[in-house]
Amino acid sequence: MSAAHKDLHSKWTLGGLLISLGIIYGDIGTSPLYVMKAILGDHIIDADVVLGGVSAVFWTLTLQTTIKYVLITLSADNHGEGGIFALYALVKKTKIRWLIIPAIIGGSALLADGIITPPISVSSAVEGIRTFYPEINTIPIVISILFVLFAIQQFGTKLVGKFFAPMMLVWFGMLAILGLSQIGQNIEVLKAVNPYYAYHLLSIHPEGFFVLGFVFLCTTGAEALYSDMGHCGRKNIRISWIFVKTALVLNYFGQAAYLINHQGETLQTLGGKNGNPFYLIMPDWFQPIGIVIATLAAVIASQALISGSFTLINEAMRLNFWPKVKIKYPTELKGQLYIPSINWLLFIGCVGIVLHFEESSNMEHAYGLAIILCMIMTTILLNFYLIMKRVKLYFIIPLITIYLMIEFSFLAANITKFAEGGYVTLFIAITLISIMTTWYLAKQINKSYTKIVKIEDYKKVLRELSTDLSIPKYATHLVYMTNASRADEIEEKVMYSILQKRPKRADIYWFVHVNILTEPYKAEYKVNEIVKDDLYRVDFNLGFREPTKINLMFREVIRDMVKKGEVDITSRYESLNKNNIIGDFKFVLSEKFLSNDSDLLWHEKIIMNSYFLIKKLSLSEERAFGLDSSSVKIEKFPLVLHAPEKMDLKRIK
Repeated sequence: MSAAHKDLHSKWTLGGLLISLGIIYGDIGTSPLYVMKAILGDHIIDADVVLGGVSAVFWTLTLQTTIKYVLITLSADNHGEGGIFALYALVKKTKIRWLIIPAIIGGSALLADGIITPPISVSSAVEGIRTFYPEINTIPIVISILFVLFAIQQFGTKLVGKFFAPMMLVWFGMLAILGLSQIGQNIEVLKAVNPYYAYHLLSIHPEGFFVLGFVFLCTTGAEALYSDMGHCGRKNIRISWIFVKTALVLNYFGQAAYLINHQGETLQTLGGKNGNPFYLIMPDWFQPIGIVIATLAAVIASQALISGSFTLINEAMRLNFWPKVKIKYPTELKGQLYIPSINWLLFIGCVGIVLHFEESSNMEHAYGLAIILCMIMTTILLNFYLIMKRVKLYFIIPLITIYLMIEFSFLAANITKFAEGGYVTLFIAITLISIMTTWYLAKQINKSYTKIVKIEDYKKVLRELSTDLSIPKYATHLVYMTNASRADEIEEKVMYSILQKRPKRADIYWFVHVNILTEPYKAEYKVNEIVKDDLYRVDFNLGFREPTKINLMFREVIRDMVKKGEVDITSRYESLNKNNIIGDFKFVLSEKFLSNDSDLLWHEKIIMNSYFLIKKLSLSEERAFGLDSSSVKIEKFPLVLHAPEKMDLKRIK
């Protein structure tokens, strides 16, 4: 790990702790808005359900969030970055090919969850207005708030964190004080810390297992917490979690204390149509202030999933799971990025969820089903990470078994939500899984049908072509982007382009290869002189978070080579050479299309046709490499799969 990332994860600062509050804990921090309300629903308040529910919440936060994520999973970082794809990049070294399945399912499920977290958090908060205006339509207010939130993403999480951090400090302080005020009136509620009450609810009470699906909502932000690790640092997260968990537990127990004091009633009789214990524990004079603070905190809740989604997509592109999309780096801080296309796709998805479900109580049924799939997949990958780290099996086996039992229990409880709204997030997750699987498989097919040749076999002809005056000069410097990883190899299609697809005479040929590293921040290059003054290869080694601005980088390499006297880039045209005019540079990129001569199997046909359709919607190669379009030539090449070796033709006289 680089020194910068060692510092990020081993040091903690007051500023780092505050920014962690603003960026990371929004989702998990706003769960008191809807968890106890969801557990009770329309039922009469029963002390057994309340005590069992709050006990289950306490132990879920302890086992799932504190132990699994904050203590264990945060240790699995890939050069400072977290998230399920960073974890997969680590365990990929085990060469176990099927691990790609939990990685794709988990990543897709987390992105699907990112579409429902903002609507449920903002709706739950805004619906507090109905305490004063029972008939108000909250949908336009929710959509307006979501629009503002997504619009400010382009300024980066540094600005967002600075603005959100003080607000979240107020929020968690409010949670703790409100909880303490109610616990003081019914101190006996603290006995729910005993796991017996959770066990009693789950094993004896008829509603017990169904309640588990809503209990799970208290820990849904844990996966986003891991994804956002690269923004704030491990130590800042671990220290700030002590404060966050304390505030959450106090508020949950405060809500439980209030509800036990009103046993036999319902939330509707206590607070009207949208009775919510979160608002009911507030003094009447404080409710308007509480609604405003809750709404602001709910907006912040969405931030954790949005910035986590940017990180996920960036990692997915590096792993060949996602098409190339435009990435912006809004601040000079490492780890800060913004993906416009994903930002606005998430916004459209959020608006669709709000319009479809209308009420936060309806969204509770859709929430949680996708994210539990993600957590199960993280547990599977974590198992292989611990094995890779040579952790003792007597520690791994009970640990992973316990978590798989807990998470499959949550999955079974959440399955009951499928018909009531869970199908929405599962449909989104399946769509994302399809895109990722298609892109990955198509890239594999593409790679297997790319023919690589030795440059050595073409040195002589390239040297002669360079000085063949019978062929018009194509460019002074001709630059080809290549995927061939070895310096002595090149794709056959590149040689075909130079020698046969209108022979291209140039004074100097350049082959440029971009190697994306598994670490986030590195920018190095290496030059190979293949034929003096005729043929060079430049290899860029770039971290997966580094922008691929090849135009600027290549110019820098040339400048450095000229300064060292390694190459002469002056134009070879006599009149221009006399006046020291620099020769022109032309980049050639190849674009594949599916040949009609391909004899595809049915599944290959689906994969490749879907791949080329997605490719049309993604970033072009020239924009992905940051090339100036005026100096780029795009050449189309047919991709032939399973071409018939021999045509059955008969010659006739």
